[in-house]
Amino acid sequence: MKQITASLSFEWPSRAKILSTVETLVIGTAGGLAFLLAGLPGGLISGSMIAVGIAAIAGRQLSLPPILTQTVLVLLGISLGSVVSRHLLQQVSAYPLTIGLLALATFCSTFGSSYYLQRIHGWDRTSAFLAGSPGALSQITILAVERGADLPGIAVVQTMRVIILTAALPMVLAIAGVAPSAAPSLATTIASPLDLLELAAASLAAALVLQLIRFPASWMFGAMIASSVLHGAGWVEGGLPDWVRGVALIGIGALIGSRFARMRIKTLAGHLSAALGSFAVAIAVSAIFVGIVALTTQVKFSDVIVAFAPGAMDAMLALALTLHIDPIFVGAHHLSRFVFVTIATPGIVHLFGRTQDDVDD
Repeated sequence: MKQITASLSFEWPSRAKILSTVETLVIGTAGGLAFLLAGLPGGLISGSMIAVGIAAIAGRQLSLPPILTQTVLVLLGISLGSVVSRHLLQQVSAYPLTIGLLALATFCSTFGSSYYLQRIHGWDRTSAFLAGSPGALSQITILAVERGADLPGIAVVQTMRVIILTAALPMVLAIAGVAPSAAPSLATTIASPLDLLELAAASLAAALVLQLIRFPASWMFGAMIASSVLHGAGWVEGGLPDWVRGVALIGIGALIGSRFARMRIKTLAGHLSAALGSFAVAIAVSAIFVGIVALTTQVKFSDVIVAFAPGAMDAMLALALTLHIDPIFVGAHHLSRFVFVTIATPGIVHLFGRTQDDVDD
């Protein structure tokens, strides 16, 4: 209960924080609308992320307050849950196989990326393993501090992986012709005011419960679960207005882009080649397993690509929404990856990283 109270505690922000938030939203909205008007796939999230990221690298102190971040994640979760249908649930039988392959892909990608960082860029083993682990950035950061790893380098590698995937994946899917051009199951009607109130209340309640038990990405997954149940059971018809979904996508993009506000240009430039190289290794390994899944199951190729992409859960689920890709499949796999990384990474670092005595010295 204390955790929920702390997460919902509110303090009036300073004038500087308000201006920073407004600037972040204005830049993100401008970038998202520019990409949308240009007809680029995933335009709202990609445009917002790129615009905010460029401004942050240029020195603008951009950020979003926790209450706004949580609101955006809840809206995203509601939107994801609104596409649930019996048709989407027909592929659940394939999940054990694909999740098992995802676990193997995660381990291979981690070891491959870390080996590259050690051999080519001379990183120590602990920093290389932590930088090569896809996702679970908060847990990775805590481990990096505890083990005395190269935190700036890890942050650059992890952040660049998310930025590149979020910006490039929609383009790749569009060029390859595997991204659906329309969402057959996406709710096109707007829910009634009463249904919208029911959606908001149930989503917030579920998110708070998951927050209490420290479930990963609790705000987004709680809202997604509540919305999925309400829509799947037929208790609610329709979804959020299009403009609200657009706000959520712009907000996610701005949140990702604002990560660069905490990085110095010198730090970014110094680790850029390591980030790009390790990203290439991770993508190559993931591509092999994507091909295996595509050849052995009936799951749509576009769904597999986003589900196996080594990016952050919120970003990949936002892409699933904007690209009309099965959010149930993508969500289940990225949640599984989070669990794999959270459980396995401390053990991997303990077995293969520097000893604690080396860190203390």
